[in-house]
Amino acid sequence: MGFVLDRIGKLIAGYLQKEIPGYEPFTPSDPQRLRALLQPGDVLLVEGNSQVASIIKYLTQSTWSHAALCVEPIDGVCEPDGEPHVLIEANVGEGVTSAPLSKYFSFHTRVCRPIGLSYEDRVTVCRYAINRIGFGYDTKNILDLMRFLVPLPVPQRFRRRMIALGSGDPTKIICSALIAQAFGAVRYPILPKITEAGSRQARREILHIRDSSLYMPRDFDISPYFAIVKPTIEYGFDYTALHWADRPKPLAEVAAENGPFPEGIFETPEAPLAPVLEGLTSLLHSAAAEDEETGRDRRAVDLDA
Repeated sequence: MGFVLDRIGKLIAGYLQKEIPGYEPFTPSDPQRLRALLQPGDVLLVEGNSQVASIIKYLTQSTWSHAALCVEPIDGVCEPDGEPHVLIEANVGEGVTSAPLSKYFSFHTRVCRPIGLSYEDRVTVCRYAINRIGFGYDTKNILDLMRFLVPLPVPQRFRRRMIALGSGDPTKIICSALIAQAFGAVRYPILPKITEAGSRQARREILHIRDSSLYMPRDFDISPYFAIVKPTIEYGFDYTALHWADRPKPLAEVAAENGPFPEGIFETPEAPLAPVLEGLTSLLHSAAAEDEETGRDRRAVDLDA
């Protein structure tokens, strides 16, 4: 019986991991800028395009369906081309694994950075996640897998519980739960429950840690304790240097020498601008010469008179 359940579970997991055709991210980050920007301890949110990703986005009412923790390059783990693994994540059917950053170059991503986290705690968070590589997902837990098959209408107050459905090891399939546990190891808040205590004159907030299985990828996005870091802005952004398709090339006296308009960008093979400009210049010179000759004739007639 256990073999049958495991077989069925693997089939469901395989289906959930299939990509949905036609996915095109609106704004994928520049790979080089993203690689230079990331630091150990950052959380990389991903807009996935798999079957399970679409269900998670529905249940969480969010763009983000997946989260991965950025760590230092893992010793002895790299791609065939030598690219190191710098992400720790949890996936359906795979459990906790490591991955290279290039895996998500073509996806819409967001970087969430914990603020004020000390170097020692940052190392602890990363080490916690790395030590859990290899934790598997029990594919015999059919109920835990089938929750992702059909996007049933679920009341908002029950959506977190829907994602956390399951018990023991299977709940670690939720990528955000693994990361929440890692930050919980150093008592760094994500979205804690807050209660007020004390008198009206001296109120104070008391934070309570949520169950890690109740966290969603979007929680890192809306957390007041994580900063959103965007590669385009972080490395300098000048809107005046952008080239819009519906705007003409600026005049030479206002265009910078290193402006965003390469030579010939407005020329086409059918109608190059250079010959046209040369023809206009030639006509102007001819007209000027004729005007000058006509003026000389008139002056000569006046002198004879």
